[in-house]
Amino acid sequence: MTIIIRLDRMLADRKMQLSELAEKVDVSIVNLSNLKTGKVRAVRFSTLNAICKALGCQPGDILEYVEEEDDI
Repeated sequence: MTIIIRLDRMLADRKMQLSELAEKVDVSIVNLSNLKTGKVRAVRFSTLNAICKALGCQPGDILEYVEEEDDI
C-alpha cells in the first residue's frame, strides 16, 4: 500500500503558501515541507487536525490510499 500526500494540491486550491500554513498550525516549515514531499513515515492526528482546520478540508482531501500491484 502507498499513501500519497496531496498537501501541495490543497495549498494551491486555497492559494496558500506553505509558510502561511506553518504559521497557522504552529508546525515548522521544514516539517510541513517533509510532509508535503512524502518524506515522513507518520503524522500526528493533532497535526492532521490542525492542517484540516486551517485549510477547511477533510483528511481524505490530503491523504490518498493507493494499492500497489503486489498488494493485490
